[in-house]
Amino acid sequence: MRLAAVLALLLAAPAAAQYPPPRGELPGVRVDDPRRPVDVRHAPWSAIGRVQTELGGRCTGTLVEPRLVLTAAHCLVSPRSRQLVQPSSVHFLQAYNRGHYSAHGRVVGFRTGDGYRPDASGPPDSDWALLLLAEPLPGPVLPAWARGLPPRLELALGGYQQDRPEQLLADTSCQLLAVAAGMVVHDCAGTRGASGAPLLAVIGNAWHVVGIANRVRRDVAIGEAVGLHGVRRFVEGQ
Repeated sequence: MRLAAVLALLLAAPAAAQYPPPRGELPGVRVDDPRRPVDVRHAPWSAIGRVQTELGGRCTGTLVEPRLVLTAAHCLVSPRSRQLVQPSSVHFLQAYNRGHYSAHGRVVGFRTGDGYRPDASGPPDSDWALLLLAEPLPGPVLPAWARGLPPRLELALGGYQQDRPEQLLADTSCQLLAVAAGMVVHDCAGTRGASGAPLLAVIGNAWHVVGIANRVRRDVAIGEAVGLHGVRRFVEGQ
């Protein structure tokens, strides 16, 4: 079933009443805003950091291997040229909090999803990027999970968002709604700046990244994340 059809079913269902419209200027965040600051010194948040370019772009990323950071591909698009930036202009600040961070990674290369286009005309599930760092970081890392996900899986989403860019905000009480066309549909709260943030779940008593946040709906508090099937083979190849 195509993603649009899945969303149509979700919105048509009586349960849709539990997803009120996002408030004001924060698409993707419900009126009762469940996001809270989290301690980046502790797992799983210690593996998350701010991805930023020398052109001023800011997003969220996750260390999934000592030299690999997972984020959204659209975070690497120059706002001026509308083309992908040079890898050397991208930096990863692990466990960033109000100007401090546990490690700094300089990017020397990156890989985007098959078919990704900076003008957003490519497949939605191609909006991911793996950043290759010049040197391995000490960690910790969060492993990527690319296998099946059970219905109503409990999730968490944490990112550096436009209203609080200096602090990691997380919604820790949300869940999976559907998986379709390579995308994970969820009800986790997140707004601009959370692009590239990890959609997290505890599987087998350990935290895993199960998706990469890439867009939210304006009319209802539902978000979409890229599933990791296309990412796994590149992570395992390192």
